[in-house]
Amino acid sequence: MILKVCGMKYPDNILPLAEEKPDMMGFIFYPKSKRYVDKKDLKKTFLKCDKNIDKVAVFVNEPAKFIASELEGLNFKYIQLHGKETVDEIIKLKKCGYKIIKAFPMSNDFDWSLTKEYEQYCEYFVFDTSTPKHGGSGLQFDWNLLKNYTDQTPFLLSGGISIQDMERIKIFQHPQFSGIDINSKFEIEPGLKNIDLVKRMIKEFRK
Repeated sequence: MILKVCGMKYPDNILPLAEEKPDMMGFIFYPKSKRYVDKKDLKKTFLKCDKNIDKVAVFVNEPAKFIASELEGLNFKYIQLHGKETVDEIIKLKKCGYKIIKAFPMSNDFDWSLTKEYEQYCEYFVFDTSTPKHGGSGLQFDWNLLKNYTDQTPFLLSGGISIQDMERIKIFQHPQFSGIDINSKFEIEPGLKNIDLVKRMIKEFRK
């Protein structure tokens, strides 16, 4: 099972968190986000990080050409798309060598046919709480909605997950459930993670 810590921003916070060895670390390249990362610091920071931690770059409604240019030389493995990106744009990114995570905003009236369009092009889906800010709301959606998901692409559960949710996570069952994406409930402020709290979460998650 994958544990992904998203919304990392500051080098002196990234490095000690990386020492706790999450499976993935996510970095926000959406300028309107409070967690928007300054890419000039990342290359040097990544050189000091465990190479086994997969780096995920998060974008919203940007063309593939721009994304590839932004990430040049930064050694990202995954791109996570949080907007209305087309399959054509995803294909272009895959030709550049990136693996793709597509996020979907969950609500009671979500159209599950939307996932089918992307299924063969994505390594993972992320099911997150619907919010105008494209994530990071700290709010949870009704996990029972995922009973309606019948495709084969594995997914990460996201949206306001806290350490108090561990018991629910341990009993949550779905054939494609592959891990969790944590963010705002582990922050001191946007982009600054509470390392001790993340450490506790990783320990509990991997029991």
